Amino acid sequence: MLLAALGLAVAGHAQERRWVVAFANVTEEPGVTLEGTGFTGRDVRASFELAARRFPVDLVYYDNQRDRARTLANAEAAVARRVDLFIEYSRDAAATAEIADRLRAARIPILAVNGPVPGAPLYTVDNPAAGRIAGDALGQFALRSWRGRSTLGVLIGDLGAQALGVPERAQGAREALTRHLPSSRVVTLDTHGNPAQVAPLLGKLLAAQPATKLLIATMDDATALAAKGALESAGRLLDAAIVSQGADPSIHGGINDRREIDPANRGSIVIGSVAFLLDRYGYEVLPLAVRMLRGEAVPARTATRHVLITAANVFREYPPYDMN
Repeated sequence: MLLAALGLAVAGHAQERRWVVAFANVTEEPGVTLEGTGFTGRDVRASFELAARRFPVDLVYYDNQRDRARTLANAEAAVARRVDLFIEYSRDAAATAEIADRLRAARIPILAVNGPVPGAPLYTVDNPAAGRIAGDALGQFALRSWRGRSTLGVLIGDLGAQALGVPERAQGAREALTRHLPSSRVVTLDTHGNPAQVAPLLGKLLAAQPATKLLIATMDDATALAAKGALESAGRLLDAAIVSQGADPSIHGGINDRREIDPANRGSIVIGSVAFLLDRYGYEVLPLAVRMLRGEAVPARTATRHVLITAANVFREYPPYDMN
């Protein structure tokens, strides 16, 4: 009976269905960051490679290279390979519309990431929600620590990056700040994607507001670090609090010794950074893909679980074994 049971187990294992899933990444070019954060396409791909170990899938990788012709060619290659499901990460609406038609003709289901594909379920960042989390954190800090003091909200970063949803991120932060502090003004400082503009823009504002506490919502972690440097140079560290967006390794440390958000860094004016979790996309997207392959219904839209990373929870969200 034992041998028979073992035989059944082996047979069952042999019959376990495995699917071939294609993942077309937006770009894997070194140094190119995604979604207005510090994460790269290589971070996203690594998360898929790690997460795939948990699921009965064999992944095929494509690099769209942020190029329309390459994006279309990758979809054609996936069709020729007869993959079971295609995961598309592209913000080229014209290209994804063509891809939707081609893959549906081949009866290959599609799952979209951060850029809608007509008729396909979408996994996406939620920029308004991320902005509100930052604004809430700053507003609550002001009510707790600076009640009765003159405060000014500051939105700083690449505020015109419409394709990345940064204006929605900024608007969410503005709405939350205004809800907590209806009598405080909120100003914008647009760096146009140039971190070198943070110091002069913020320096001018600091000179004009010598007795005001600043609640600074930066649109990315690099801007947060630059803002902190500008405040330090102006001798105004005690007059500001910063909440950032992204929670990439530049702010929580990663394998580096410089950890702005860390339980040991009690004097940091960076309260926290809103996580975008691009380095965990594989763990969020592949379960949706497997559900689709099994014929289960999935939501039309699934949003990233944005959370505020602070010194209190950084080791829970990014444990030291992930950093080292």
